[in-house]
Amino acid sequence: MSITSIVRKVFEPRQHQLNKHLAEGEILQQEVLNRLLKEAKDTEYGRNHAFGGMKGYEDFIRHTPVNTYEELKGDIDRMRHGEADILWPGRVKWYAKSSGTTNDKSKFIPVSQEGLKRMHYKGGFDAVAMYLKNNPKSRIFDGRALILGGSHSPNYNVKDSLVGDLSAILIENINPLANLVRVPKKQTALLSDFEIKRERIAREAMNKNVTNISGVPSWMLSVLNCMMEITGKTHLEEVWPNIEVFFHGGVAFTPYRKQYEQLITSSNMHYMETYNASEGFFGLQNDPSDKSMLLMLDYDVFYEFEPMDGGDIVPLWGVEKDKNYAMIISTPCGLWRYKIGDTVRFTSTNPYKFVISGRTKSFINAFGEELIVDNAEQGLAYACEQTGAEVLEYTAAPVFMDANAKCRHQWLVEFSKSPNDLALFADLLDKRLQEINSDYEAKRYKDITLQHLEIIPARKGLFNDWLKLRGKLGGQHKVPRLSNSREHIEQLLTLNA
Repeated sequence: MSITSIVRKVFEPRQHQLNKHLAEGEILQQEVLNRLLKEAKDTEYGRNHAFGGMKGYEDFIRHTPVNTYEELKGDIDRMRHGEADILWPGRVKWYAKSSGTTNDKSKFIPVSQEGLKRMHYKGGFDAVAMYLKNNPKSRIFDGRALILGGSHSPNYNVKDSLVGDLSAILIENINPLANLVRVPKKQTALLSDFEIKRERIAREAMNKNVTNISGVPSWMLSVLNCMMEITGKTHLEEVWPNIEVFFHGGVAFTPYRKQYEQLITSSNMHYMETYNASEGFFGLQNDPSDKSMLLMLDYDVFYEFEPMDGGDIVPLWGVEKDKNYAMIISTPCGLWRYKIGDTVRFTSTNPYKFVISGRTKSFINAFGEELIVDNAEQGLAYACEQTGAEVLEYTAAPVFMDANAKCRHQWLVEFSKSPNDLALFADLLDKRLQEINSDYEAKRYKDITLQHLEIIPARKGLFNDWLKLRGKLGGQHKVPRLSNSREHIEQLLTLNA
């Protein structure tokens, strides 16, 4: 009998509980809000905003403002220096340093013990629960888990608090029993130098029976390619014959899918997307045939949504399908009506399922084209499919006016497999963007407002070199995909020269 068949029973009660997400979304969310308000009513923030006397959602929005990090920063700084009962009951020891994609300022997100237990670890548990339900023949627990994480940031620590990437905080606080089934060893997992860590992880893991891997697709691919070089193997299943699933998140998987499918040719391989950020755990792909994720409604995260095209903020039960919303959260880490910076689009409201459509600050709208990351991912996927090309990394920004008074979008793309005809690739990308974005199409009409996009091939390793110069190589750090500003692309073009 396999170990998985025994352990599977631990997950069965939760598998039944998750059925409530299918029909009781509003009830679950009302319960979450009431629980959060009750727990935080005696904090400084709770007293200042009358949490103790609130009767429901309408009271909550009447007395509680929408916040960005800047509004909460003063309170978070006090918490980091040891003050208790500020945004959340008690003292919060751990803080996740947010990498951010469009802002160089460090953000320190409180990670309370309640947040670890009721959001982050619960999400990891549910990911396995859903995977086992969808894969009755799984033997995931008969081998090891390769979990790729970040590092601590001791230079940001103060006397009463510790700082690290969220993944490092999760590794540091995980049940010690989990270390018996995971690789690499803790000291390796928490190394800050990604180039050193990558090779050590590869060497520690290559002789283990790894059945599942978890991490950000770009960084995991770097580790796996390193291991292929060391072992001289072509396909991952030659090293790990029992590999069966990749739990991935952090960046869109679309640009990397083909590369993973070439690296792992086993028909038993599965992929499952997770939405786990420094601020909380929000979504899981519960259906392998559906790329959208189930919004997790009982993690003590209360959700609100602000329409990106204008309009009033609505709770979950007020959302509509196929609209872009900025997500606003309240959590057991003391983030109250906090604008996380991500945008989502619901594909279903019964149950509530969604896709991440981009970032509130990661878009191009220099000429009224309203190009978002979701458009970019679809356009690149189409161009790759038609030409056989493969994209590793990319970023794009507007050229406001060149010497010939022409305005356009400039894309800097690092290909893992270049197209034979770059001009054709650019035409296909431009065509697809017009098909899926009517604003972009209108601005491209007869080249009047916006001329044909430009693609500049990036040299191999350019984006990693740029991240390394900024001290952001590895972990959960990401390349900014789209920007109204040319700041990032100019830095990259200088390195690309």
